[in-house]
Amino acid sequence: MEALKSVLVPIHREGHPFIMIFAVVSLGLGAMWEPLGWLGAIATCWCVYFFRDPDRIVPDKEGLVVSPGDGVVQMIEKAPPPPELDMGDEPLTRISIFLNVFNVHVNRVPIAGKITKLYYHAGKFFNASLDKASVDNERQVAVVTTKDKKDVIFVQIAGLIARRIVCDLKENQSVATGERFGLIRFGSRADVYLPKGVSPSVVVGQIAVGGETVLADLKSKSAAAKGNKI
Repeated sequence: MEALKSVLVPIHREGHPFIMIFAVVSLGLGAMWEPLGWLGAIATCWCVYFFRDPDRIVPDKEGLVVSPGDGVVQMIEKAPPPPELDMGDEPLTRISIFLNVFNVHVNRVPIAGKITKLYYHAGKFFNASLDKASVDNERQVAVVTTKDKKDVIFVQIAGLIARRIVCDLKENQSVATGERFGLIRFGSRADVYLPKGVSPSVVVGQIAVGGETVLADLKSKSAAAKGNKI
């Protein structure tokens, strides 16, 4: 039974229409020429895989900032907060996580608190791995304020082939660490801006797991993880 559960991963509701479209098109292609049908079946299986929504074991220690998505920690650098938030231009530590088309794309809230700001920016669709994607690309910005009055900014950024950002959050909503809040289709990036004085617990090149990998500890005074140059 446990082995079966590991295979039959839940599918996010946003994926159901796409899976149906892929399946119908595959049947049509198969009716035209069988090899095309098999290619369509492979594409349908990939679509199911893309929209998988596995459960995660979220660390319950207070003050931990977890990764909002699965992917590679691509950049850790100092950058001013997104300008639309009007939170000044003092640089904060920004952790950028790149999600490729094979990663889980369901996004999770990085830390418990209250959503105090939301802003959607209709931008361009550069490759999400580029530094300018944080400024130029379509994005959904959110700020969660912890009970200790610390602001953690997290951003969903559309990529080269991503064409829709889904965010179910609302202002003044109370959220839990690791709570699901949306996704991005297909291939994207997630940025997290840490409060001033907080050091990252991850390094560039590290594989992050959404809702599980600890990006930082707001209550720790430790230096940045070895290997970071910020």
